[in-house]
Amino acid sequence: MRIKHAFACAALAATTATSAFATDITGAGATFPYPVYAKWAQAYKQATGVGMNYQSIGSGGGIKQIQAKTVDFGASDMPLAPEDLRKSGLMQFPAIMGGVVPVVKLEGIQPGQLRFTGPLLADIYLGKVTKWNDERIAKLNAGVKLPATDITVVHRSDGSGTSFLWTNYLSQVSQEFKSKVGEGTSVNWPGGVGGKGNEGVASYTQKIDGALGYVEYAYAKQNKLTYALMQNRNGRFVAPTDETFAAAAANADWKNAPGMRVILTNQPGDKAWPITGASYILLHTQAEKPDATRQVLRFYDWAFANGGKMAETLDYVPMPDTVVQAIHASWKQITDASGKPVL
Repeated sequence: MRIKHAFACAALAATTATSAFATDITGAGATFPYPVYAKWAQAYKQATGVGMNYQSIGSGGGIKQIQAKTVDFGASDMPLAPEDLRKSGLMQFPAIMGGVVPVVKLEGIQPGQLRFTGPLLADIYLGKVTKWNDERIAKLNAGVKLPATDITVVHRSDGSGTSFLWTNYLSQVSQEFKSKVGEGTSVNWPGGVGGKGNEGVASYTQKIDGALGYVEYAYAKQNKLTYALMQNRNGRFVAPTDETFAAAAANADWKNAPGMRVILTNQPGDKAWPITGASYILLHTQAEKPDATRQVLRFYDWAFANGGKMAETLDYVPMPDTVVQAIHASWKQITDASGKPVL
């Protein structure tokens, strides 16, 4: 812990000393972590004078923008495979963890009152279950008054890491969903309404009576959306909380995973939330603008050292100290044109 603190203090001191000459850094990508990145950016600006401008455009857009070198860093909730990283000259590291949750708009239904299983959600998104009073939903939610309202499924219209986590999970628990829809940041949905970003899905779910959508939990919390409980791999019904998100990540081994690529959906454990994920930062291993890349690394080093409490207030899970140490080590591969590490 002392080593980590010393690293953070040295980086912050260097950042503060050069803030008068530093320009703001730019990033783009996943909407999943936007609430916490915005909170970190505000605090970092106050601490160092350096701004961080982040475009919440979806993971697909973030990957494209960092590949095109139009931003200083990209962000994606779908970690890239090692071969894709090599092809694009990129590296990645996890910055924060959180959960994707099903949200509904039904008169009289309170947050945490409804229960879903993965196979049931898959069949709803396949269009096989179309009414809220369907016997499968009613059987799972005995005692809950369910209307005969049509279910309007809401999904992402943009390339989305949140969609990747959602479809990755549904593909694990439903062979039919896997074969007909599959997993990815963008898939061919059988039907429903598409919203841009977590913001768009949250907005549609607030407006449409009978809607069922999926968003990162911070959006559900901030917009006072009605979330549901989920049955996890161990057969337990759990609520989305930082504790259940952390439980899903308990056995994750980022240090030994190629490209630090770890997918946290459908993990074992009585308390594990089944649709948990980490959000990743993407950087070029050979920095075209070393000063900007250095500022990006200083920003995330500051966030790892100082942003944990801010993340927890939004129900994200900070990266464990052991993972942060592995992240620091991974930064050594980022060099300037002469081969010298940028930080």
